[in-house]
Amino acid sequence: MSTKTVTVATPAEGDVLWDTSEKVFEDIRAEEGQKATVFIHSVPFEGSVSLVNLMTSTRLQRKGFKLTVVLYGPAVLLGAAGRGYPAVGKEGFPGNLAVNRQLQTLLDEGATIYACRFAMGALYGMREDDLIPGIKAFNPLDVLDSALTAWREGHFQLNTWTM
Repeated sequence: MSTKTVTVATPAEGDVLWDTSEKVFEDIRAEEGQKATVFIHSVPFEGSVSLVNLMTSTRLQRKGFKLTVVLYGPAVLLGAAGRGYPAVGKEGFPGNLAVNRQLQTLLDEGATIYACRFAMGALYGMREDDLIPGIKAFNPLDVLDSALTAWREGHFQLNTWTM
């Protein structure tokens, strides 16, 4: 059996271990009138995909894109206004309301957010009144037409599916 021959100090809080100043790619900003649409079909709290997509959406918004977010399938649950425990608006665990806060930030900064009525009603028993105010329910036939509209208008598109 070998004896350990190398000892490396464990990183301490505040130590910087990465070059955070280097940016490899150009910091692209939207040109006047450019649009972006983010389509999310993802289960809330099943990994970080939904939250990361909403944070990426916020970056797109702040880069100047006119932003649309389309929630469909299980992603409609992201828009639930009644989230919290032991009461609505209270965090049942740290980060429990991160999705709600990110959606509210997007709405406050001018994004348009849609949630599919079919997924809300047929899959999850969710009413339109259960959505965070400002999120607009839409017809399930609009899922495809929203994608076609984004394509026709030349939007940057981000599409994420998780099952």
